[in-house]
Amino acid sequence: MRSAARTVREYLAELPADRRKAISAVRKVIRENLPDGYDEAMNWGMITYQVPLATYPDTYNGQPLMYAALASQKNHMAVYLTGIYISEGSRAAFEGAYRATGKRFDVGSRVSGSERWTTCRCRSSVRRSRQCRSRRWSSASARPRRRARHARRQLRR
Repeated sequence: MRSAARTVREYLAELPADRRKAISAVRKVIRENLPDGYDEAMNWGMITYQVPLATYPDTYNGQPLMYAALASQKNHMAVYLTGIYISEGSRAAFEGAYRATGKRFDVGSRVSGSERWTTCRCRSSVRRSRQCRSRRWSSASARPRRRARHARRQLRR
Protein backbone atom coordinates (compact mmCIF):
# COMPACT_ATOMS: atom_id res chain seq x y z
CA MET A 1 0.00 0.00 0.00
CA ARG A 2 1.93 3.00 -1.29
CA SER A 3 1.47 6.28 0.57
CA ALA A 4 1.30 9.72 -1.01
CA ALA A 5 2.43 11.39 2.23
CA ARG A 6 5.27 13.86 1.78
CA THR A 7 6.48 13.88 5.38
CA VAL A 8 6.95 11.21 8.02
CA ARG A 9 4.44 13.01 10.21
CA GLU A 10 1.79 12.84 7.45
CA TYR A 11 2.58 9.17 6.88
CA LEU A 12 2.14 8.28 10.54
CA ALA A 13 -1.08 10.33 10.77
CA GLU A 14 -2.73 8.37 7.95
CA LEU A 15 -2.05 4.97 9.56
CA PRO A 16 -4.61 3.17 11.75
CA ALA A 17 -3.81 3.54 15.46
CA ASP A 18 -2.45 -0.01 15.96
CA ARG A 19 -0.11 0.27 12.97
CA ARG A 20 0.96 3.81 13.90
CA LYS A 21 1.95 2.52 17.34
CA ALA A 22 3.98 -0.38 15.88
CA ILE A 23 5.67 1.69 13.15
CA SER A 24 6.47 4.44 15.69
CA ALA A 25 8.08 1.92 18.07
CA VAL A 26 10.28 0.47 15.34
CA ARG A 27 11.06 3.96 14.00
CA LYS A 28 12.27 4.97 17.47
CA VAL A 29 14.63 1.98 17.64
CA ILE A 30 15.98 2.68 14.14
CA ARG A 31 16.56 6.35 14.90
CA GLU A 32 18.36 5.48 18.17
CA ASN A 33 20.70 3.09 16.32
CA LEU A 34 21.08 4.82 12.96
CA PRO A 35 24.72 5.60 12.16
CA ASP A 36 25.67 9.16 11.25
CA GLY A 37 25.36 10.15 7.61
CA TYR A 38 21.80 8.97 6.92
CA ASP A 39 18.65 11.07 6.55
CA GLU A 40 15.09 10.10 7.44
CA ALA A 41 12.73 10.94 4.56
CA MET A 42 9.66 9.83 2.69
CA ASN A 43 10.62 8.05 -0.51
CA TRP A 44 8.97 5.28 -2.55
CA GLY A 45 5.82 5.72 -0.43
CA MET A 46 7.48 4.68 2.85
CA ILE A 47 9.72 6.02 5.60
CA THR A 48 13.29 5.66 4.39
CA TYR A 49 16.70 6.08 5.93
CA GLN A 50 19.02 6.99 3.10
CA VAL A 51 22.38 8.38 2.07
CA PRO A 52 21.64 11.95 0.91
CA LEU A 53 22.40 12.83 -2.69
CA ALA A 54 24.69 15.59 -1.40
CA THR A 55 26.89 12.83 0.09
CA TYR A 56 26.63 10.37 -2.78
CA PRO A 57 25.08 11.79 -5.99
CA ASP A 58 26.26 9.07 -8.40
CA THR A 59 23.33 6.62 -8.11
CA TYR A 60 22.02 4.59 -11.01
CA ASN A 61 18.52 6.10 -10.81
CA GLY A 62 19.23 9.57 -9.42
CA GLN A 63 17.59 8.63 -6.09
CA PRO A 64 19.31 8.51 -2.70
CA LEU A 65 20.71 5.12 -1.63
CA MET A 66 18.23 3.49 0.72
CA TYR A 67 19.81 1.93 3.80
CA ALA A 68 16.60 0.99 5.63
CA ALA A 69 12.87 1.63 5.36
CA LEU A 70 9.61 1.12 7.22
CA ALA A 71 6.33 0.44 5.49
CA SER A 72 2.78 -0.43 6.37
CA GLN A 73 1.67 -2.67 3.51
CA LYS A 74 -1.84 -3.95 2.86
CA ASN A 75 -1.45 -7.22 4.81
CA HIS A 76 1.70 -6.65 6.85
CA MET A 77 4.24 -4.17 8.11
CA ALA A 78 7.80 -4.40 6.82
CA VAL A 79 11.29 -3.34 7.79
CA TYR A 80 13.59 -3.15 4.78
CA LEU A 81 17.20 -3.45 5.96
CA THR A 82 19.17 -3.23 2.72
CA GLY A 83 22.33 -2.37 4.65
CA ILE A 84 22.76 -5.98 5.76
CA TYR A 85 23.41 -7.02 2.15
CA ILE A 86 26.72 -5.19 1.89
CA SER A 87 28.47 -8.58 2.19
CA GLU A 88 27.67 -12.23 2.83
CA GLY A 89 29.36 -11.92 6.21
CA SER A 90 27.12 -9.08 7.37
CA ARG A 91 24.03 -10.90 6.14
CA ALA A 92 25.07 -14.10 7.95
CA ALA A 93 25.79 -12.13 11.15
CA PHE A 94 22.37 -10.48 10.91
CA GLU A 95 20.67 -13.83 10.38
CA GLY A 96 22.46 -15.32 13.38
CA ALA A 97 21.45 -12.44 15.65
CA TYR A 98 17.89 -12.59 14.38
CA ARG A 99 17.57 -16.33 14.92
CA ALA A 100 19.03 -15.94 18.43
CA THR A 101 15.86 -14.05 19.40
CA GLY A 102 13.94 -17.32 18.94
CA LYS A 103 11.75 -15.91 16.19
CA ARG A 104 11.22 -17.47 12.79
CA PHE A 105 13.60 -15.97 10.23
CA ASP A 106 11.02 -14.48 7.84
CA VAL A 107 13.22 -12.60 5.39
CA GLY A 108 13.01 -12.28 1.64
CA SER A 109 15.84 -10.98 -0.46
CA ARG A 110 15.68 -7.57 1.27
CA VAL A 111 12.73 -7.47 3.64
CA SER A 112 11.90 -8.53 7.14
CA GLY A 113 8.15 -8.49 7.52
CA SER A 114 5.59 -9.46 10.11
CA GLU A 115 2.02 -8.78 11.07
CA ARG A 116 3.10 -8.37 14.69
CA TRP A 117 6.44 -6.92 15.64
CA THR A 118 8.19 -7.25 18.92
CA THR A 119 10.53 -4.55 20.09
CA CYS A 120 13.07 -7.18 21.19
CA ARG A 121 13.26 -8.65 17.69
CA CYS A 122 13.47 -5.22 16.12
CA ARG A 123 16.23 -4.01 18.44
CA SER A 124 18.50 -6.96 17.74
CA SER A 125 17.88 -6.65 14.00
CA VAL A 126 18.59 -2.93 13.87
CA ARG A 127 21.63 -3.13 16.12
CA ARG A 128 23.11 -5.79 13.86
CA SER A 129 22.44 -3.73 10.70
CA ARG A 130 23.79 -0.47 12.17
CA GLN A 131 27.39 -1.53 11.59
CA CYS A 132 27.33 -0.10 8.06
CA ARG A 133 28.40 3.54 7.88
CA SER A 134 27.04 5.64 5.03
CA ARG A 135 30.38 5.92 3.21
CA ARG A 136 30.84 2.16 3.28
CA TRP A 137 27.27 1.64 2.01
CA SER A 138 27.85 4.18 -0.79
CA SER A 139 31.08 2.55 -1.94
CA ALA A 140 29.62 -0.97 -1.77
CA SER A 141 26.62 0.14 -3.84
CA ALA A 142 28.92 1.64 -6.46
CA ARG A 143 30.98 -1.51 -7.07
CA PRO A 144 28.47 -3.36 -9.30
CA ARG A 145 27.94 -0.23 -11.45
CA ARG A 146 31.69 0.17 -11.93
CA ARG A 147 31.96 -3.44 -13.07
CA ALA A 148 29.03 -2.94 -15.46
CA ARG A 149 30.60 0.23 -16.92
CA HIS A 150 33.89 -1.59 -17.39
CA ALA A 151 32.13 -4.50 -19.14
CA ARG A 152 30.29 -2.08 -21.49
CA ARG A 153 33.56 -0.36 -22.37
CA GLN A 154 35.16 -3.72 -23.16
CA LEU A 155 32.26 -4.62 -25.46
CA ARG A 156 32.61 -1.33 -27.39
CA ARG A 157 36.28 -2.04 -28.23
